Amino acid sequence: MQSNQPDQPDQPKQPHPDDPHAPDRRRPPAGPAPRAEDRTASGAAPAPDAEQTARLVRFRLPAPAAPDGAEDAREAARAGIDPAVHRELLLGFEEQVRQAAAGLLADTGFAGLVARLPFRPGEHVVAIGESTTADRLSWFEILRRLLPAGVRLSNLAVPGCTTTQALAQLPALALRRPDWVLCMLGANDVQRLGPDAVRLVSADETRRNLLLLRELAGRRTSARWIWLTPAGVHAERVAAYPHFRRAGIGWANEDIDAVAAFLRSHPEPTVDTRPAVPATADGDGTAADPHQPDGLHLTLAGQRSVAAALVRALAGPA
Repeated sequence: MQSNQPDQPDQPKQPHPDDPHAPDRRRPPAGPAPRAEDRTASGAAPAPDAEQTARLVRFRLPAPAAPDGAEDAREAARAGIDPAVHRELLLGFEEQVRQAAAGLLADTGFAGLVARLPFRPGEHVVAIGESTTADRLSWFEILRRLLPAGVRLSNLAVPGCTTTQALAQLPALALRRPDWVLCMLGANDVQRLGPDAVRLVSADETRRNLLLLRELAGRRTSARWIWLTPAGVHAERVAAYPHFRRAGIGWANEDIDAVAAFLRSHPEPTVDTRPAVPATADGDGTAADPHQPDGLHLTLAGQRSVAAALVRALAGPA
């Protein structure tokens, strides 16, 4: 199936997902500061290792996979990554997404559901969200490969984005003139900070922001709106993850459930992603495991499950 090419969003590239609450900071993955003896002769910190590099590239805003693209080169330069390595990673992510979509479409019953989705050639589908959607292996990027040629998709998701910060994206959203908006927000709002476990964004503010986002978008566009609930987290992994422990941050499924309940109480269609990504206590770390080691971000298998849940929820009658 022919791939749909993404639009270039009008916003800066974003940081590594292990700093989900600070989208304006650009720095390497969290960890101890390099010691003086670990620095290069020029005084710079050593380059990230292969695994860190892959995560840096994976969670930056998706860009078209066009060989020798100028934007690809600029992103590689900003991240301090060799352009050839950067390009190889992009192509690798593209291939993983293609295979994920092809695997879903191999099921004729599922392919029939895809054919009944409401998105039609000539229409523009825009996603807003945080790292779950900004991921180059995201459910939205898989959806891009499921839909027929002619359906235009733009990914405006920003790693670390809260509902408060998403309000600032309304001008960019309106400029896209979307026919559909897929909105997956709230996971960063419920981040708990410090020994008192205070929410990053209060529950009242989250509800206000979500309503305001929908209302103001409705004034600026004629787009049809679809909510996706935040995915559940693997609580034990979140609690044990070294970066989160050092930073004093955490997430709880009870908070995510509250956001989901609020979204489901409104008239717009809501895709509940939580059953697709079970927050099990014993993830086995295999290819089918939906959560990464941090318990927060999704694996490709988790993203594929979210994409499948969206298709099943939105497919019209036969």
